[in-house]
Amino acid sequence: MPARTQLRVGRLTRAHGLKGAIKVELYTDDPARRFTPGAKFTLQVPTSSKWHGKTLELLELRVYNGTPVAFFAGVTDRTEAESLVKAVLWIDQDPTEVSTEPDAWYVHQLAGLDVIRDGARIGRVVRVDPMPAQDMLIIDIDGAETMVPFVKAIVPEVDLRAGRIVVTPPPGLLEDLETPDEPAEGTADEAADEAVVDEAPEATEGAVPVDASVDDAAADDSPADRA
Repeated sequence: MPARTQLRVGRLTRAHGLKGAIKVELYTDDPARRFTPGAKFTLQVPTSSKWHGKTLELLELRVYNGTPVAFFAGVTDRTEAESLVKAVLWIDQDPTEVSTEPDAWYVHQLAGLDVIRDGARIGRVVRVDPMPAQDMLIIDIDGAETMVPFVKAIVPEVDLRAGRIVVTPPPGLLEDLETPDEPAEGTADEAADEAVVDEAPEATEGAVPVDASVDDAAADDSPADRA
């Protein structure tokens, strides 16, 4: 049986009117397909909520003054609607589904792909982290994670069927992960000899790189794409 995959498609923000309607913040690029009458949503709510472990069935999605408003089965008054405020809506999705947009993929489909550079495998994609400028691919190379901007100039090819992506990083982007060469023999002795000649040698220190860390992001129903 294939692994269950879920996508986050919206969040309920506030009650609307007196008949149980609730405003929705959409996390999907395709609300006409995700929010059809009869669609069922898994709820992400606190364990103390009366809705914990339950699902919601959509009756109708309308738009009022540019804001999506949902009506759900069994939610018939404002009190019930208010008890659902801040609930996050999730749907089950076929893990083999491919986005219909050109050069776009669902985030969960990229995790695990082999990373190819100059015809050779150098690692695998761990996850995709959204950033303000562009998404970042987190790639595992020999046990170390590095961030690669998910832009076409650096990631020119994504082949889901072949299970791989091709990267063409600029010089220095991935080389920082390589172990520096050991100093050649005699270097220390030569430095000592030079110190004897100089009356007051100047000491210098090398900069130490700092590792960056990022938090995992939830998988929205908005396909990841490259700038």
